[in-house]
Order: sequence, then C-alpha cells, then structure tokens
Amino acid sequence: MILKCIAVDDEPLALDIIADYVAKVPFLELVKRTENAIEAMQLVQEGNIDLVFLDVQMPELTGIQFLKIAGNKASYILTTAYSQYALESYDLNVSDYLLKPIAFDRFYKAVEKVRNQHQKQDVAAAVPVATPVTSPTNAPIQDFIFVKTEHKIQKIALDDILYIEGLKDYISIFTKTERVITLQNMKKMEETLPKGNFIRVHKSYIIAVDKIESIERSRIAIAGKTIPVGDTYRDAFFKLIDSRNV
Repeated sequence: MILKCIAVDDEPLALDIIADYVAKVPFLELVKRTENAIEAMQLVQEGNIDLVFLDVQMPELTGIQFLKIAGNKASYILTTAYSQYALESYDLNVSDYLLKPIAFDRFYKAVEKVRNQHQKQDVAAAVPVATPVTSPTNAPIQDFIFVKTEHKIQKIALDDILYIEGLKDYISIFTKTERVITLQNMKKMEETLPKGNFIRVHKSYIIAVDKIESIERSRIAIAGKTIPVGDTYRDAFFKLIDSRNV
C-alpha cells in the first residue's frame, strides 16, 4: 500500500524536513508540498490524497480550521511547535500530533499508525455488503465545494449553482441567491465539479445541467441568462442532452 501525501506548512524549512522524511519511507509518496492552505484544501476535496501533514499556525487558514472544513476525506498528522492544540486536534480525529523539531523515529511511528489504519479500512471495504445500484450519472457525489473569496472561505452547495463564468483572472459562480467571485481557473473548476451534473459549454462557461430552462440552436437559457455553446464543446454538450431526451 502506497499512501499519497501532501505537506502543508508556511515555513519552507519545515516542508524540506517533511519531504526528506517522506522520501525515506517506502510506503509514502509526496504528491505536493505547499505553503498555500487553500491549494491543499482543493487537493483534499478532490479525494485523491490519503495523508496530510498539516501545520497548525498558518496565516490564511489555521490547521484546526482546515480540519473543521475538510472533514474526513484524508488522514491528518499535525505538525507544530505548540502543544496546546493537541486536545482539540484529537477531538477532530487527527491520526497523530508531531511537535517540532520532529525526530525521524517519531515521524515513522506516526505514519506507520496511519498505514495500519488504512489497511484495516481496506480489509473492511473488501467484505461484500449490499449496496444500492446507481447509474454513473446518479452516483453519490460530494454535494458542496469550498471556494476562497476576498475575505473568507465560502461553502457553496452544488445544487445552488446555476452556472459559472470565467473571466481573466478569476471566476464568478452564479447561484440561486448570489454571485460568488473567487480566484480560480476554469479548468480546475471543471475537474472539481461532478461530471454529468455540470458541463463546460464554452471557454468561459460551465453550466449546471439540471438548471437549463431551454436550448435554442446554440444558446442555452438559465435563470434569464443566455449562454452560448462554443464550437469546441458543442458535440459533447448535445450528446449529453440527447442521452436525456425522452
């Protein structure tokens, strides 16, 4: 079993140490090291990360805030020079808590614990259980995303999204009640949103399929907005629409 990891810390030297330790452990793979907690949050939301080495005190988002937002999509080992956060972190199901400076033997003990936890989960998942049959387009999905706005990190329910418009350096997410502006690119947003529920129809637009009111030629009406279908995206869009015709 290989655990895919990311290291999140606003101190480059601390990231160097974690990266060095990870390289020494055969069952760990460092996917990303970053000083940006928002970037790390996005990676965790995508669901491909097994373990996060997470600093507690960071400028944009503390480790404790990160844990409360991100939930249980990955395992976490907190890394910090301050012991006072230990009790609160364990209440948030943190796998371990490493005090800086971190010795390698203590690091190895912590990651071994995480590997054992994942192995037990894999064994449990291998036991056959009755599960509901779902089609690919109706498969269970995460029903919200978090985006960084100018002053906060905002939770947006996927069902509230009408469409998304890409601008030069940011995107606008239009919901049933508001417009949310965030620094993000369209490709990353397209990859994050569940396929079948959202589709890119233009270099500047992603739409929620269930919010379409009408389609006339290559124009889509959603909540009073007319959205063009670009040539690059036309075939994929109309193929999806045709699959849902009655």
